[in-house]
Amino acid sequence: MKYRPLGTTTVSAIALGAMPLSIENRPDEERAVATIHAALDAGITLIDTADSYHWHADERGHNELLIARALARFGGDTSGVLVATKGGRGRPGDGGWTVTGTPAHLKQAAEASLKRLGVEAIGLYQLHKPDPDVPWAESVGALRELLDAGTIRAAGISNVTTDQIREARSILGDALVSVQNQFSPAVRDSEPALELSTRLGLAFLPWSPLGGISRSSLDGPSGPTSAGTAFHRIAVERGVSPQQIALAWLLARSPLVIPVPGAGRPASIRDSAEATGIELDAAELAELETALPK
Repeated sequence: MKYRPLGTTTVSAIALGAMPLSIENRPDEERAVATIHAALDAGITLIDTADSYHWHADERGHNELLIARALARFGGDTSGVLVATKGGRGRPGDGGWTVTGTPAHLKQAAEASLKRLGVEAIGLYQLHKPDPDVPWAESVGALRELLDAGTIRAAGISNVTTDQIREARSILGDALVSVQNQFSPAVRDSEPALELSTRLGLAFLPWSPLGGISRSSLDGPSGPTSAGTAFHRIAVERGVSPQQIALAWLLARSPLVIPVPGAGRPASIRDSAEATGIELDAAELAELETALPK
C-alpha cells in the first residue's frame, strides 16, 4: 500500500467505500465484516461512510454501526484508521435520497454519528451534498461550529462546484481538507474541482471511480468503445484487472487523489488495493486519454 496526505494526517492511497455493505442487496454481516477486515489487511486506512448509507427507512446509521463493530472485532491495530462519515442526506426507504443541509440538522446528525462510531471526535466529517434550499454558507458554517466544539477534527465537502469549494475554504480555512465528487473514466465533469483541490492542497476523493470500465458500460451501439478497448488492453498486457488500471489512471491525475471504490466482498477491495502498485507510463496514460470520450 502507498499513502497520501489528507489534511494533517496520512492515509492509504485507496479508500474503502463502505456504502455497498449497507444499501439495497447488501451482503450479510459476516461477509460485510470480512470485507472491511480485508481492506484493513491490505493496508487501507481510510473508510468512507455516511449516516444515510442504509436500506430501510428506520435504520439510519446502519453503515456507521457496522464499521464500528468490524473495527472492534479486528485483531490488529486500528489506531491509524480514519473513518470519514457524511451528513446532510437521508433515505426514506423507497430507494430515493433526500437532502437536508440546515445547520440544526447537520449538528444533530454529526452528534449521532459520533455516538454510533464510538469515537471521541469524528476524524473527517463531510457535508454530503449542498441543499438548494439552504444558503451554502449556512451549511458550511455548521461544520465550523462542529470543529470549534471538538465534535469533528477535520471537514470535507462533497458533490460541489468550484465556487462552493472556494466559499467553503473561506469559511473553514485549513480545517477544510477534502472534496469528494464523482469522477471516473465515464464521468469527468469534476475536472475543474479536481484541479482546484490540487492547487489548494485538498485531498480529492473520487466516488464511483470505476464507472465506465466494465465491458457492458463501455459497449456503445456499435460495440465496445475505444475507451473500453484501451483500459482492457492495458489490463491484459499487465496481467491485472481493468479496475486496477482505472484506479491507477486516477492516482496518476494528482498526488492528492484518493479514489473511493465501493466493495461488497473481500476480493473486490483486495483487487482495488493492489492498484497502488501500478504506475502507468507516459505512453499508457496518453493512450487512455486519447481513447476517453471528449
